[in-house]
Amino acid sequence: MSEIIKRDYDANGNITYSEKSNGNWFEREFDSDGNVIYFENSHGRWYKQEFDTNGNEIYHENSTGYWRKCEYDTNGNQIYFENSDGFFEKYEYDARGKEIYFEDSYGFWSKRDFDSNGNQIYYENSKGEQIHYII
Repeated sequence: MSEIIKRDYDANGNITYSEKSNGNWFEREFDSDGNVIYFENSHGRWYKQEFDTNGNEIYHENSTGYWRKCEYDTNGNQIYFENSDGFFEKYEYDARGKEIYFEDSYGFWSKRDFDSNGNQIYYENSKGEQIHYII
């Protein structure tokens, strides 16, 4: 049994609409970098996304009511995450891009320190753990 599929494409060759002979379909929109910024299907599901100039997803929302947003530093490291459940995470990095601080909405945090060669030499967290690494 063969199936008939109707498809539409944008100027970049991305499938923007597809429909099967059983009536199921989906449609998508793309940004100028080829990222999917909107998706919807015949089952009532959808999502939309936004991206920064480096291609990092900075916002996502979907038909269930869930959303998340992220922020990045100039090096592309994620520095913040938050979602519709009220959960968040914060990050800090040193000049070499190594994570030196983490914190989340549950009250957990951790700190790290590195030597001049980039080796981790210290770790501490909100649970009272402290580790001194000998290199």
